Amino acid sequence: MAKSDHSTFIGYILWIFGFMGAHRFYFGKSITGTIWFFTFGLAGIGWLIDIFLIPSMSRSAQRSYRSGRVDYNVSWILLTFLGIFGVHRFYMGKWLSGLIWLCTGGLFLIGYLYDYWTLNEQISDVNREAA
Repeated sequence: MAKSDHSTFIGYILWIFGFMGAHRFYFGKSITGTIWFFTFGLAGIGWLIDIFLIPSMSRSAQRSYRSGRVDYNVSWILLTFLGIFGVHRFYMGKWLSGLIWLCTGGLFLIGYLYDYWTLNEQISDVNREAA
């Protein structure tokens, strides 16, 4: 199996914004990522504990996702920092939805949360199609 692009280093970068669950979504933990998103990292307690859990989350993600044309790290950084503008969608070649995200603030933030839930699968699909 090919090595994944889910790095521990990027996990720690996203952990800085972990009160929004970015690092948990990055590693494919959508349910707990959503809980972190709505509770600000379980009032910061879960967020602090996660600093010790990131290496194991990284190992788990490396067994689940494959690399390809679209880089997971770049996509996740773009989503986390510029997601409401759709920059991550432009990067993946999804121009129409990127324009929609740009004009609607990430489709009124609901699309932003949707992309947190599904970005790993979206990247896998784009990479599978390119292969």
